[in-house]
Amino acid sequence: MARAPATPETRSVRLLKVGEQVRHVISDLLTRQMVHDEVLTAHSVSVTEVRMSPDLRHAVVFVKPMLGADEELVLKALRTHTAFFQKEVAGKLRLKYAAKIRQVGFMGIASKIDALLADPKVKRDLGEDKAGD
Repeated sequence: MARAPATPETRSVRLLKVGEQVRHVISDLLTRQMVHDEVLTAHSVSVTEVRMSPDLRHAVVFVKPMLGADEELVLKALRTHTAFFQKEVAGKLRLKYAAKIRQVGFMGIASKIDALLADPKVKRDLGEDKAGD
């Protein structure tokens, strides 16, 4: 039987707290420019969310460059320095296991709404509503 995808409401408080701590550590590293990379130095990066696995061994980090500029380039630079982030997070949080970190670009709410509105079925429904008025 397939398990339903975890939502913030169904995840445990501990997972949310640890995820928030990981988010703060990574944000702090990026803000203080502790990562020596030209791309990351040139861009402001926002860490929007961190989702931890139930065993706290994996962390999915959602990031978004400010103003959405050069998103693929920034993600590539972040992935290059994954080992550095893992080492720093493990050292600062002192968890039993160092979490494997994976950076993912973040699709914001506005992008999701635009994608839904671009769906042909939704366009068809919106067109019928306008014609009926």
